[in-house]
Amino acid sequence: MDLAFLKDALATLFVVIDPPGLLPIFLTLTASMSEAARRKIANKSVIIAWCILAASTLAGAPLLEVLGISIPAFRIAGGLMLFYIAWEMIFSKREQRKASTAEASIEHDHSSNIAVFPLAIPMIAGPGAMTATILLASKTGGDPVNYAIMLAVLAVVVACCWLVFRLSGPIDKLMGFTGRVILERLLGVLLAALAVQIIGDGIVAFV
Repeated sequence: MDLAFLKDALATLFVVIDPPGLLPIFLTLTASMSEAARRKIANKSVIIAWCILAASTLAGAPLLEVLGISIPAFRIAGGLMLFYIAWEMIFSKREQRKASTAEASIEHDHSSNIAVFPLAIPMIAGPGAMTATILLASKTGGDPVNYAIMLAVLAVVVACCWLVFRLSGPIDKLMGFTGRVILERLLGVLLAALAVQIIGDGIVAFV
């Protein structure tokens, strides 16, 4: 087992998906629902999100090859996207964007559909998360063990999302608004550093 790859995958995906950052969105979307309905939505959303991210892990690199996009070029583009997400997290813009998406979902979709949109897509399995999975998959070297690690890490991270959903009430009281902001900014700084590393690696490989 490649422990370095395991740590890289876990850190990157946890920071990009940001399970604690999903807490206020889940509370907003399910404010008027029963506990049973919340549980059903939590279960459905994480299963759908894992399937989407697993598909991007396994099919992302072959799709880039078909489109004629090199991995170094994708690393640079993906790193820039992740850096933008980090900027949003550091300056508290990401939660506002997610909140506006959640409000639009409540207005235009039936509550039974919110597990798919916006929770599974794009809150958990958003463009940033799919980009991260493709970037990480490009580092597997085609090793089946590393692919298995990726899928296991995805399962762990979406399980964290599930725990946040199921324990949303107690966690919200424990962390409070200030705690969520501090955590989001710390994760944003970490993601910015990861994004710069990805961009640097992409530039070196591209050149």
